[in-house]
Amino acid sequence: MNFKGLMLAAAAATAATGASAADLPVAPEPVDYVKVCDAYGARFFYIPGTDTCLRVGGRVRAQVNSGNFADRDDANRDGFSAHADDGIDMNAEGYLYLDSRTSTEFGLLRTYTEIEVESDNDVSLGKAFIQWGGVTAGHATSFFDFFTGQVFVGSVGRNWSDATTNLFAYTAAFGNGFSATISLEDGRVRESGDYGGTRYPDLVANLRVDQGWGSAQLSGAVHHVNPADVTAKGDTGWAVGGGVIINLPMLSSASNIAFQAQYADGALSYIGAPNSTADYDATGGTTKTNKGYALSAGIYHEIGNIGLALDGSYADVDVANNGNDVSRWAVDGSVQWEPVSGLQLGVDMGYANTDIDNTTGDLDEWKAGFRMQRTF
Repeated sequence: MNFKGLMLAAAAATAATGASAADLPVAPEPVDYVKVCDAYGARFFYIPGTDTCLRVGGRVRAQVNSGNFADRDDANRDGFSAHADDGIDMNAEGYLYLDSRTSTEFGLLRTYTEIEVESDNDVSLGKAFIQWGGVTAGHATSFFDFFTGQVFVGSVGRNWSDATTNLFAYTAAFGNGFSATISLEDGRVRESGDYGGTRYPDLVANLRVDQGWGSAQLSGAVHHVNPADVTAKGDTGWAVGGGVIINLPMLSSASNIAFQAQYADGALSYIGAPNSTADYDATGGTTKTNKGYALSAGIYHEIGNIGLALDGSYADVDVANNGNDVSRWAVDGSVQWEPVSGLQLGVDMGYANTDIDNTTGDLDEWKAGFRMQRTF
């Protein structure tokens, strides 16, 4: 083969090679499908293809609670000493938290969902609300509520307002941590006693401040009392409350102390009234509202990865007609340990005493609990 033939053969081979390379698949450019969103704090990421940031979290809790092991007479046995009652209750719970946030020209648009599943297959909606600008709408913590406890388990109930309800609210922020909220809330959550149908929602308002030293709040509520007895005239119940939480940085960054007082007339849920006391008495078709107050406090101190907490409360209710006034005091304390971030183990014990006038004997409660909890 002469030189001309060799050059023609080389050109043909080069053309064939180029055609084969063009037919080969091209590796795609790497795509960052999950992008960190640091505008709203840790653990948020952008939902692909959107400008919405999402945080996915959860909690798993394993717990054992005792029954009441206070000394009781035979006629009032319960808890450990009663044949028919459980002395020990074991439970497991799983939580899913979804928090989405989007910046809009009208302010932050946020949705929050909390779902709880218990080991008895009971599924409940903890929270589900939308926030846009100053508006909050959905299933959320009542804007009346403030201090709801420091302890890890809460073996015995303490007396204060602690309710999650359906609501429509607007919050105005004034700067420097000051804000005011007005809220329409589902009054059925607040009914204590036999009620007829709901006619209008509870009206709740608060003034609040959150600053470096802590937080404080003044709140009020108006509640419609509509007795189930059609011969009894309805009435208007109301409640007021105030509290303060003071940080104690001289002890540790997480330590704080809280004080709170609440008063209610015909709206006893707003003080966490003891013994399921009714909002009213309608003896003889005459509606008379029951009145009461609650005082509560709590302290939390953190030493390294050990948390110490103590809660206390006292409640007193004046029952209008039958003279069976109710008073209750309770104290509950816990010790919790966080060996690794997000994992907590704690023990808890509490005592409560309930006294009802014109009845025989007080109700004493001694209860304890243990909890192991992982939050992520």
